[in-house]
Amino acid sequence: MNQNYLNLFIGFDLTNRIPGYVLLDSILEKSSIPIRVTYLNKNNLQGFFNRPRGEFDSTDFSISRFLVPYLSNYQGWSLFIDNDMVVRTDIAELTNYMVEDYSVRCVKHNQIVKNDTKFRGERQTKYNMKNWTSVILFNNEKCGALTPEYVENTSGLDLHQFKWLKNIDTEIGDIPLSWNYLADVESMGQEQVNNPKLIHYTEGGPFFKATKDCEYAKDWLDAYNRMNDYLKY
Repeated sequence: MNQNYLNLFIGFDLTNRIPGYVLLDSILEKSSIPIRVTYLNKNNLQGFFNRPRGEFDSTDFSISRFLVPYLSNYQGWSLFIDNDMVVRTDIAELTNYMVEDYSVRCVKHNQIVKNDTKFRGERQTKYNMKNWTSVILFNNEKCGALTPEYVENTSGLDLHQFKWLKNIDTEIGDIPLSWNYLADVESMGQEQVNNPKLIHYTEGGPFFKATKDCEYAKDWLDAYNRMNDYLKY
């Protein structure tokens, strides 16, 4: 990896803003390298991307995450992460997985979906490779298929299942499960993670009343409270 910084994209949802800010603060507090940050806010993309939020899109950025290679000028590596997360260690560790053998790298979850709904009553969609794209490293040069036109018109399922890659079996590299730990979610046939580095509140986190007592709620609340401490001065 020849970048001396991390090119980071965070999903931003206008109806749920606070988690994205808390996430970034948790990252900046521990990062040992500079970070170039872009929030994927759909209102800022309308000059070239006008796809409306679909029936199965649980957030504003469900689809716009696939614009990351285009927004990175198809150069270097970029990291995309959902907003409903908190990072507990140095995110610079992920740069160790930026190797040219792969087009993308992610945690390959084998999630067991038990409910038809998740946070705020959003539909819980069952599909193969679910949550693989919630933390994803893009080798941007190798993701040239992801043009704004392609992302605008391709089905969400095809995008999230990497149908835009020529060879799914060889082009998707792994990231350790600890870098996308799904709170309160059961995964089939995967190792137990006792000390996750990134916690993903995919079922809803302490930022919603209905899920305020979720697994690892204290980690998010601690990050939130550290931010609020600065308001005292």
